[in-house]
Amino acid sequence: MSRADGWRLRVTHETRFDYDAPARASYNELRLTPRTEHRQTTLETKIVTTPVAQQYSYVDYWGTQVVAFNIDRGHDVLSIKGTGLIDTQQPDEPEDCSWDEVEDAALTMSDYLSHKLYTAPGPELVGLAAGLRTGRPLETARRIMEHTHNAMSYVRGVTHVHTSANEAFADGAGVCQDFAHLALAMTKSAGLPSRYVSGYFHPEFDATIGEEITGESHAWVEVWTGKWWGYDPTNDCPVGERHVAVGRGRDYSDVPPVKGIYAGNAEHSMHATVRITRTH
Repeated sequence: MSRADGWRLRVTHETRFDYDAPARASYNELRLTPRTEHRQTTLETKIVTTPVAQQYSYVDYWGTQVVAFNIDRGHDVLSIKGTGLIDTQQPDEPEDCSWDEVEDAALTMSDYLSHKLYTAPGPELVGLAAGLRTGRPLETARRIMEHTHNAMSYVRGVTHVHTSANEAFADGAGVCQDFAHLALAMTKSAGLPSRYVSGYFHPEFDATIGEEITGESHAWVEVWTGKWWGYDPTNDCPVGERHVAVGRGRDYSDVPPVKGIYAGNAEHSMHATVRITRTH
């Protein structure tokens, strides 16, 4: 890939847990490793934990690389720092196909048509999806993305990680996770295989090379309309050089960046920061 056709991004994702009493042990899974695939190439990736712990990795059912580690001694703080250097490409042109072709493909994509807790649509969303369906799958997907973007305002603090598409739609506000869940509720209801993508997004369209900015984890969707087409309903744009994909699944619950449990009676607080730099 020529960088003239894309960007090179450095991403640093730090998560810190502070305990008000020592945690006796903790067991953790991390989905922080950017993927290497058609639209992006991961050049460097590293995860550092404090306390230091032996790491082992595997690829989960959905194709996401997971780094797992256990801490078997008392600790007041758990710090996790994931870094990556990634070459990304401009958006691909979407393909279109017939609904018969979608139905044929869906025979091997049932996971991406079924709903989990966060994307199960209520009657209103089912009706909306039916009204947005047209004779062409790609046009249907585009209409659903447009409707999703216009249906909610981006507002932090209104929702939480367990908010469903129905709840976010009723509130008319949410964050990227909620936009993705709402889009998935309707695309799946319309009969389009669709999946949730977690990763990172550089918010500046014309980013200054070498300038580090504060970002955050991001989410968007991919819809199958002859091939997988990535679209970001929060920002109303196709997935391109500003996006870094980490994991895929049915909804957020399949791809949380940090997931774990700890032993002990301590209460904890969590703080996460994401820093993104365009290097080329």
